[in-house]
Amino acid sequence: MLDLQFIRDNQDIVRNACKNKNRSGIDLDKILSLADERKKASGEISEINRKRNEAQAARDFEAGKRLKEELTLAEEKYRSLEKELVGFLTKIPNVPSPDTPIGPDESGNKVLRQWGEKPVFSFAPKAHWDLGEALGVIDSEKAADVSGARFTYLKGDLALVQFALVSFVMQTLTSGEKLAQIAADAGIEINTKPFIPVIPPVMVKKNVQVRMARFLTPEEHYMFPEDDIMLVGSAEHTLGPLHMDETLREEDLPIRYAGYSTAFRREAGAAGKDTRGILRQHQFDKIEMETFVRPEDGYREQDFLVAVQEHFMQELKIPHQVVSVCTGDMGFPDQRQIDIEAWMPGQDTYRETHSSDYVGGFQARRLQTRLKRKDGTTEPVHMNDATVFAMGRTLIAIMENYQKEDGTIAVPEVLRPFMGKDTIGKVAV
Repeated sequence: MLDLQFIRDNQDIVRNACKNKNRSGIDLDKILSLADERKKASGEISEINRKRNEAQAARDFEAGKRLKEELTLAEEKYRSLEKELVGFLTKIPNVPSPDTPIGPDESGNKVLRQWGEKPVFSFAPKAHWDLGEALGVIDSEKAADVSGARFTYLKGDLALVQFALVSFVMQTLTSGEKLAQIAADAGIEINTKPFIPVIPPVMVKKNVQVRMARFLTPEEHYMFPEDDIMLVGSAEHTLGPLHMDETLREEDLPIRYAGYSTAFRREAGAAGKDTRGILRQHQFDKIEMETFVRPEDGYREQDFLVAVQEHFMQELKIPHQVVSVCTGDMGFPDQRQIDIEAWMPGQDTYRETHSSDYVGGFQARRLQTRLKRKDGTTEPVHMNDATVFAMGRTLIAIMENYQKEDGTIAVPEVLRPFMGKDTIGKVAV
């Protein structure tokens, strides 16, 4: 949520943010008018309380009784105005960073850089669904019988690759020395305090998700209204509230978490899209980074997280491109969004595998996660979230880039110590 004074002082900027993020129907004049009414109502409450104190001192019980009734009405008026105002404020998106491209949709995204040579095969490369079916490591047919469409079984060596990825990632993210090397290689001067590994809950209360500013609908996510709870669509949905209603000390920052969890999405809007394979599933696993930093470190922190993402992709030797996401394609709470797209030779295209979202103080203001400075002042902490690996999509990139003519798949060299083998072979039943 944006600061009200910021909205008042930067109305043109906020209006442009709403327009460029395709958020229509937001009436700033109405919002500012409500804010003035709320301020006036607050003043009325203060004045009534002053008069009550005077009446109590004068032992004027009749006036005290009348003023108490007036106070009840004034407080009800204030609460009503507060509820209406907050309802409007929560619909205003975060303001994009100055370097965010302006565009209506993904067509306005800008490629920042590319890495790696696309593999050249002496045979026609296959898509991952054909490779997986032939090796028996992906079984979507049986999963459809058991659970329905967009579910799958990962089996054999492919399941081991996923576990290897988790071990590889956690070994790196918990090492200050390795993180320092990643930062140095990227030319970023930053505190390289290690990440804390987390296995977070996969269910979140609806009101907490609203405070995270990740607006979700029954069409998009699995909700259980009778329990006032829902399944997360990503690990950051329960990592972000880890310090909800808390005040963090400046000397304790940055705080970094690496969370591994299963996530769930209905994919109701993806009818007919990516129906084969494991790119777009109702259930999938991810490793996510969530960090809490000082406002002056926010952009640098995101650059560091992107450097971490690029490091892992380079270690896997998967060709990819880094993309600056435009206003019309970025998330509601995002101030700056950077994606990574991996080359998928079996599909002859780049596909998104990573996202990095810098949200500034937008989520923290709603979550009441504050930073206490060394001088005693407080303000919203700034937050970042970023994908380490979306497992299904990373497995696709490995399968399609490392496929061999005999139908087997080479294991990336960096994962072999964790796998104990160098080839993804056929499942022996």
